[in-house]
Amino acid sequence: MSRGEAVYEVLRRARPLVLDSARVVEARVRDRGWTVGSRAVVEVLAESGPATVPQVARALSLARQNVQRHVDDLLRLGHARRSANPGHRRSVLVELTGDGRRAFEDLRAGELADLGRLAPGCSAADLATAAAVLAALGRDVRARAASAEGETERDTEGVRP
Repeated sequence: MSRGEAVYEVLRRARPLVLDSARVVEARVRDRGWTVGSRAVVEVLAESGPATVPQVARALSLARQNVQRHVDDLLRLGHARRSANPGHRRSVLVELTGDGRRAFEDLRAGELADLGRLAPGCSAADLATAAAVLAALGRDVRARAASAEGETERDTEGVRP
C-alpha cells in the first residue's frame, strides 16, 4: 500500500466516525437545547476562555455566520454572555455563564465516562498515536483547504458571472 493509499484509508475511516459521533453528541445535548455546533462553541469557550465570534469560527473551521447563530442560541439559553473586549471596542467577547460552564462540565464528565469504555483492545499508546496522526492530518488538510480557498478566490478574480 502506498503512503497516499494509507492516508486515504485513515481519512476514509474517519468520515463515518465523525458522522456517527455527531449523532451520539446530538442525542446527548438535545435536552440542554444545544446542537453539535453549539456544543463545539461551548467547548472552545470552556477551554480557551472568552473569545470573539471570529476567533471561535477559526478554531472550529466554521463560517463566522454559523458560529454567530450558535452563540445567539447560547445567549438565549443563558449559557453564554457578551462582555466588553478591551482589545477591540466593536468586537465583543463571548464567554460562558456559570450555568453554561456547569452544563458543559456535567456533559463532558458523562462523555468521558462513556468514551473510556470504547476501543478496549487499544492501549493508551495506541490511542496517543492515533491522536497524533489525526492532529497531523488535520493540520495539513486545513492548510490545503485554506490554500484551495485562496486559489478559488484568485481563479475567480475579475471573472463576471
